[in-house]
Amino acid sequence: MSAALIEQLAVIVGASQVSTDPDVLSGRSVDYTGRYQGQAGALVRPGTAEEVAAVLRACRDVGVYVTVQGGRTSLVAGTVPEHHDVLLSTERLTAIDAVDTVERRVRVGAGATLAAVQRAASAAGLLFGVDLAARDSATVGGMASTNAGGLRTVRYGNMGEQVIGLDVALPDGSVLRRHSEVRSDNTGYDLTALFVGAEGTLGVITGLDLRLHPIPAHRVTAVAGFDDLDALIAAGRRFRDADGVAALELIDARAATLTAEHLGVPAPVAGAWMLLIELAGDADHTESLAEMLEDADLSGEPAVGMDTVASQRLWQVRESVGDVLGAYGPPLKFDVSLPLAAIAGFTTAAVDLVARHAPEAIPVLFGHIGEGNLHLNLVRCALDGDREHALYSAMMALIAEHGGNVSSEHGVGTRKRDYLSMARTESDIAAMRAVKSALDPTGYLNPAVLFV
Repeated sequence: MSAALIEQLAVIVGASQVSTDPDVLSGRSVDYTGRYQGQAGALVRPGTAEEVAAVLRACRDVGVYVTVQGGRTSLVAGTVPEHHDVLLSTERLTAIDAVDTVERRVRVGAGATLAAVQRAASAAGLLFGVDLAARDSATVGGMASTNAGGLRTVRYGNMGEQVIGLDVALPDGSVLRRHSEVRSDNTGYDLTALFVGAEGTLGVITGLDLRLHPIPAHRVTAVAGFDDLDALIAAGRRFRDADGVAALELIDARAATLTAEHLGVPAPVAGAWMLLIELAGDADHTESLAEMLEDADLSGEPAVGMDTVASQRLWQVRESVGDVLGAYGPPLKFDVSLPLAAIAGFTTAAVDLVARHAPEAIPVLFGHIGEGNLHLNLVRCALDGDREHALYSAMMALIAEHGGNVSSEHGVGTRKRDYLSMARTESDIAAMRAVKSALDPTGYLNPAVLFV
């Protein structure tokens, strides 16, 4: 990292917004789980889209790699630099404009946290459709870059369905502004969709127009326990297609045990598996909930939350899982997308696979059963090097054998780039590479992400 480049970056963003401190860079070069470490040469924090573009242009001109960072909550090491990169942080792009309550939309900076956007929407009597347990640190720019899903995807969809406009700093140092004030705009390429899910490989999202939704007048939450996973999946299939479904979450007993032991959050029901159900809408769905659970093969009486406080208690087990996964060291994470019919078979096979490769590890399964999107986490998994790679590769193959996708909502990042061909055909990958080459011919932007 040349002194001349550092000086140029300081001129662009201000000297106080550039750091080459080894301790700062080391802290910024580790992934969210603490499992993977990279190397960086400098950290730069632009304050406007134009500054982002100027930083990109300066780095491109001298052939320095750039890794983009938002809230750094990536679970596939998507923000870990591999080439002594410049780290470009969007953390100063936090502006949130006044909410347009008529059109139900808001314009925000890419560095705004999910929680901040949720508060702004709520203050205007509206709701932002995507919710994550990492809401206090995840930024909406990063969430759009990975097309994040989350806890209420079954009702509102993922980030791609919330993003209706973008500002993007392109690799050539220009700024693309794609905004439309109308709801229906069928004028050529959908450039907004191109950058959502691109994981920062095509440009740096600096601002977004986000769709907002009415707040449901009624909400009812329940947690039901099951001894048999197939019985839970059968119930989940019914609720997935139910009127007013807002959330449908799977939690296994191991996750409940961990949250009880380490956070004092008790499981609300007994059973090897728990299904959290939330129904919401203009009408009260309590009777519908009871009717759909009546024929389910439950392990006991469900716990039902009729008011906000009771519902929050029921959500605690699900939302607390992420906080306890690191109790035994950095967990090994798998983001699993499967057809509902394949989940039980995959779960049994995955537990057997883990027992062969890492018998000391504790498999913990939870996730968004409505989309077949599950998070398999291995806690107390001390594998490293070749042994970890062998387990990871075997698990990716097992997902593919069960008709699944190697990534559902966390993206590909650096962890899954070797397995992209399990989810995409050769022609798919060639087309993606062509788009990457057209926008970033030298490949300097997020070079470790997505492609080998």
